[in-house]
Amino acid sequence: MRRSRFLSAILLASGLLLSAVGHAQAATEAAFTQAAFAASQQAGKPVLVEITASWCPTCAQQRPILSAIKADPEFADLVVYTVDFDTQKDVVRAMGAQMQSTLIAFHGKAEKSRSTGDTNAKSIRALVATANQ
Repeated sequence: MRRSRFLSAILLASGLLLSAVGHAQAATEAAFTQAAFAASQQAGKPVLVEITASWCPTCAQQRPILSAIKADPEFADLVVYTVDFDTQKDVVRAMGAQMQSTLIAFHGKAEKSRSTGDTNAKSIRALVATANQ
């Protein structure tokens, strides 16, 4: 009898934990469109523009770092726009980017910081954090 109560208590606790984890908020991710980007800026949101390419080894190193940041509740209000370096050249030029692996943080309409080629988790996190300021 004790064993079944113990197992019931563990199952209940596990269910509550999974429920809490399921409700944790994450950053919003979207493909870049000028209209969506402008709306986020107008609303004063923290924004990260990620200029990436599927073939880029530096971008591949950035992906898991950015995934962890996007999943962090600290960045729940962050809006992340992905720009394809190869197919969205007009956006790349408009952002003043020269290369893929460029990250640009905005808070509303103000550009807060940018980097190119950074694969250090601590400095990428610091860059993204400037969007919350």
